[in-house]
Amino acid sequence: MTATPTRTPAARAPKVNLLGLEKTAYKGADSTLCNGCGHDSVSARIINAAWEMGLKQQNVVKFSGIGCSSKTPAYFLGMSHGFNAVHGRMPSVATGALVANRTLTGIGVSGDGDTASIGIGQFKHLVRRNVRMVYIVENNGVYGLTKGQFSATADKGQTLKYAGTNPYMPLDICIEALAANATFVARSFAGDAKQLETLLKAAFAHKGLAVLDVISPCVTFNNHETSTKSYAYGKEHEIPLHELNFVPSFEQIEIEDYEDETEVQLHDGSWLILKKLNADYDPTDKLLAYRTLEEARQQQKLLTGIFYIEPETPNFIDTLNLVETPLTQLSEAQLRPSRESLARVMAEL
Repeated sequence: MTATPTRTPAARAPKVNLLGLEKTAYKGADSTLCNGCGHDSVSARIINAAWEMGLKQQNVVKFSGIGCSSKTPAYFLGMSHGFNAVHGRMPSVATGALVANRTLTGIGVSGDGDTASIGIGQFKHLVRRNVRMVYIVENNGVYGLTKGQFSATADKGQTLKYAGTNPYMPLDICIEALAANATFVARSFAGDAKQLETLLKAAFAHKGLAVLDVISPCVTFNNHETSTKSYAYGKEHEIPLHELNFVPSFEQIEIEDYEDETEVQLHDGSWLILKKLNADYDPTDKLLAYRTLEEARQQQKLLTGIFYIEPETPNFIDTLNLVETPLTQLSEAQLRPSRESLARVMAEL
């Protein structure tokens, strides 16, 4: 009898996106953040969303300021250019770069200190100008890079081991964005893979500034039970507009889909309550967004999802009436006013 030759199954072809790239092509350097940091989960979601949407990394520019969150652009889209700005000044750098080259897709990653403290003025003006970019705030309520002081989003009465008790009322990133007339305002949780990726895709597709406040627990300085930015508090009080998964410190916890409300137990025995708002929530109603956020604040709930979106307001580039050709590609003769035009300006003055 003749033995039947053993056939080795063909290797499965790697999964690629519309550009023919594997997901690994969208990664960056290895993270140097604390093990279990929520910021790493956000970076992973950016990688997934950018890969699935087929973003050309050469057309993406990453911006950040100073802080743990501002280190993260090194950890995703390794083939994209990036700029690490001075603390709180990332919006100005981003505005200049995106005006100079309107073809770029901008991704800004900031923290609650970088945005809500030293950078609040720059953030407000970026929002009101509707600069077309995705602006992610990795919000943990502390200055993690400088060892755990309170940030402007820390709740009044919150206690930290090295900072004492916070006597001040917090700033809410989403409410501040709404007050500055943002055209896209959303919040998510670092552990909610499905929801966060969906929000990122919507943000990438938005024609103006998309503000995404991501509750991202600091496992080193702000992950105790009394903190509203901790895994434990989030598990007990969070109310997503859409859906939510959960990633605790040091080990990932996943949950099944749920209809209205569910509970998840953390490794330390504490609980997080996840809740969805009604499906008929209207994200185009600005007053509803204000009321919903304020009610959630009074009830000490962490609300997630798209609070407000308004696609009709022209973005900053459209408002400036710039030419279609990126300014970086124009010649010196095209950029420099003629003597005649300068003379007319001087005559008017």
